[in-house]
Amino acid sequence: MKINRYFAVALAILALLFSSLACEFAASTASIANAHMAVDEADSALTTSYAPDAPSFYCYFDLKNAPDDTVVKGTWTLVSAEGFDPNQEIDSAEITGGSDTYYFSLGGGTDAWPVGQYKIDLYLNDTLAQTINFEVK
Repeated sequence: MKINRYFAVALAILALLFSSLACEFAASTASIANAHMAVDEADSALTTSYAPDAPSFYCYFDLKNAPDDTVVKGTWTLVSAEGFDPNQEIDSAEITGGSDTYYFSLGGGTDAWPVGQYKIDLYLNDTLAQTINFEVK
């Protein structure tokens, strides 16, 4: 009878341990899909190249299997251009949301974009998920 009592106590302790671990463990299956650069805010055409006088750059992506508190950060970088230090961060922005289509945009103001190589890094909950390279020529 003593063995059954010890077994019941051990089983109860294991059940409490597993339930406490389950409450603290949160896995996300969120992912970024279909990330691409677009010529305009309407996402009317894909591109990997912009003219120096382009008013803005647009990066579209689908957030899949994402809870509503998923954070995506986009960091714009001038990778290389004559007369500029390499890998200069230009700007960054964050969105918080669930499964849907989103975009980041970067406006150039009145100055022309330097001819060169650019990229946007997309971070999903602080982890680099994808890099999209593009150019101005």
